[in-house]
Amino acid sequence: MTTPPAFWRHRRVFVTGCTGLVGAWTVRALLDRGAHVIGLIRDQVAGSELVRAGLDRRIDVVRGDLGSAEFLERVLAEYEVQTVFHLAAQTIVGIANRSPLSTFEANIKGTWCLLEAARRCGFNPQVVVASSDKAYGDQPVLPYTEDAPLQGRHPYDASKSCTDILALTYAHSYKMPVCVTRCGNFYGGGDLNWNRIVPGTIRSILAGERPVLRSDGTNVRDYFYVKDGAAAYLHLAECMAANPAVNGEAFNFSTEIRVPAIDLVRQLLALMGSSLTPDVQNTAGNEIKHQYLSAEKAKRVLGWAPRYTLDAALGETIDWYRAFLAPSSP
Repeated sequence: MTTPPAFWRHRRVFVTGCTGLVGAWTVRALLDRGAHVIGLIRDQVAGSELVRAGLDRRIDVVRGDLGSAEFLERVLAEYEVQTVFHLAAQTIVGIANRSPLSTFEANIKGTWCLLEAARRCGFNPQVVVASSDKAYGDQPVLPYTEDAPLQGRHPYDASKSCTDILALTYAHSYKMPVCVTRCGNFYGGGDLNWNRIVPGTIRSILAGERPVLRSDGTNVRDYFYVKDGAAAYLHLAECMAANPAVNGEAFNFSTEIRVPAIDLVRQLLALMGSSLTPDVQNTAGNEIKHQYLSAEKAKRVLGWAPRYTLDAALGETIDWYRAFLAPSSP
């Protein structure tokens, strides 16, 4: 499924969560294609790739509350937005366990406010809502396919199940052009959540410290490179425009590479030429043991495929953090 090369040129695109890992790389991909990007920023994040790469100076920045449907409706109407990438979320499992209400406010209320604003703004923009593989909860059959029930049981997982259901509710009840993405664990340059396995491990290795594993290391996950993720989001929006039958669907995006956490840490150690050994603490709670996705539907319906191997993506990621964490010149 293809669209004209000029699809994004001057297209008015609203990105929530644009200071986050996926948001910043999505903004970059949109700017590379000539889009007019409007980015919602809540907090100024100095180390964000959006700021570090100067992308924030190339977009229209709006500041406000994702929990205000009136504010979001004003933005969508005044900027005459044609496409929305709703990427803003509280994404840290540990924070969700400690502070479920703020996670529910951000992930659930933020989603219904955005969808209601899109419904009321008068322009009927296409909306791509970022859910997660965590929306499935713990399933007995692996890999997860899109017809598996959404049954998150822990705070973060439940918030993504609700996000997902709300998005598809607006698609089916109001016939809005809405699709949902369910991706694995994102990684890549620009992730400043150091308790995540990839950035935390790389920072520890660069500091000469043993990388810490909060789990026992046997948890199996999909690891999805952020550049593949950004490209997948744009490709989905293009497909929604080319084929309206795609609207109202959910799609898993995955490289379909399943890696135990301990093996990922060892791979990073090897790529960085380190002789350190992992510090396996086994203290993590409320986490699913094995979770990974089938991307067969995205490949079949959308003609999508990832572009990066794990080694190539990790290599680029390591290079980003080497530059980011390099000592400043006096």
